[in-house]
Amino acid sequence: MAANIKRLSKIQSFFIILTIALMVSIFLLSAQDADTSSNTSGTLTRIFVKLFFRDYDSFSPERQAELWGTASFIVRKLAHFSIYTALGFCASFTAGKRKLFSKKSLMVVLFGFFYALSDEVHQQFVKGRSCEFRDMMIDTGGVLTGMLISFAAAGLIALALKKRNDK
Repeated sequence: MAANIKRLSKIQSFFIILTIALMVSIFLLSAQDADTSSNTSGTLTRIFVKLFFRDYDSFSPERQAELWGTASFIVRKLAHFSIYTALGFCASFTAGKRKLFSKKSLMVVLFGFFYALSDEVHQQFVKGRSCEFRDMMIDTGGVLTGMLISFAAAGLIALALKKRNDK
């Protein structure tokens, strides 16, 4: 184990720290009770509604409630997807150089899947929260997307370094 840790690059070590920080953040967000979680997402929902429905205040109360419900759902699911995309990105760089279709890449996605599963199980024990399969799938999709973005970023960095070295 110690020999494996010594072989990690500085970049991998940096991304391990970011991965752990994201995992802690996800855990803390999941530990919020339903009211606190709703207040957190409510702030973002308010921004979303004002941005996309400038005449929101002129709508009937029924239409406002409908739009608010839809916007709140979108904001909450985007939050899931976004934080897990960041987790997938960081976990992917932690895994190091590899091919897209490899055991290491599969392990990154499985890591994200099992962390999403543990997150949803954790929420089952938090007041007013629930365990949702849909959220676990959204989270896993975020991890996969983050991993794909990391491959694109690594490719662009490699291309830029090659161009710089060719000069």
